Amino acid sequence: MGIKERHERDREAVKRAILDAARDLFVNEGYENVSIRKIAERIEYSPAAIYGYFPSKDEIFLALAEEGVRLLGACDVGPVGGLPVIERLRRRVLRLYRFSIEHPQYFALLFVDRAVPRICRESDRFGFAREMRHELIRELEEATSQGVFPANTPASVALRILTMGVLGVAVMRLSGRLTAEYADGLVTDVLNVTLAGLETGVVLSSDSAVSAAADEAAAHQERNRDHAQMRG
Repeated sequence: MGIKERHERDREAVKRAILDAARDLFVNEGYENVSIRKIAERIEYSPAAIYGYFPSKDEIFLALAEEGVRLLGACDVGPVGGLPVIERLRRRVLRLYRFSIEHPQYFALLFVDRAVPRICRESDRFGFAREMRHELIRELEEATSQGVFPANTPASVALRILTMGVLGVAVMRLSGRLTAEYADGLVTDVLNVTLAGLETGVVLSSDSAVSAAADEAAAHQERNRDHAQMRG
């Protein structure tokens, strides 16, 4: 192994040590309570050395979040080819629950700690996360086109309802408020009941709120374009 390769290997090892230490500290002590100095102390490095790898604590979190989302995408949903759309949808949504079991620290970072940076602001970096979401949206739209769900079912709202139920059980299991055995059965029940409710065409109260938020976001983007044109 040449000097360059050895240097790169050593650098990657230090970077891994920083990420592992930060992940443990963020989960156990809370993102707000962890500093670069505390991470450096954990691996017996100086804070200045940490900055040689990451410019900020937020960047350390975003690197961990990127790993977490990729691990989420890699969670096995089983074979879906040839399955009815409702079963494909069920398996893909349950991926969130499986992720919480297989990678609890990453799950806690992404879905529990309120203080962490929002990855939705890093649109380019997390494009693959949007693709996972679009995959679920396509399944919901196909379910509607096949008549499984009523024609007026808003896919984005239905997706949020389905994932919130699964995430709720996962968080309660992770916190120890539900036993593993009970949570495993409960998450299936929650998902089945939610899907059955969507099939009935139940009125979704959050639909109007989501539509209003989308309208406001579109208006905000339009105002930003107008301001940019005026400055130009």
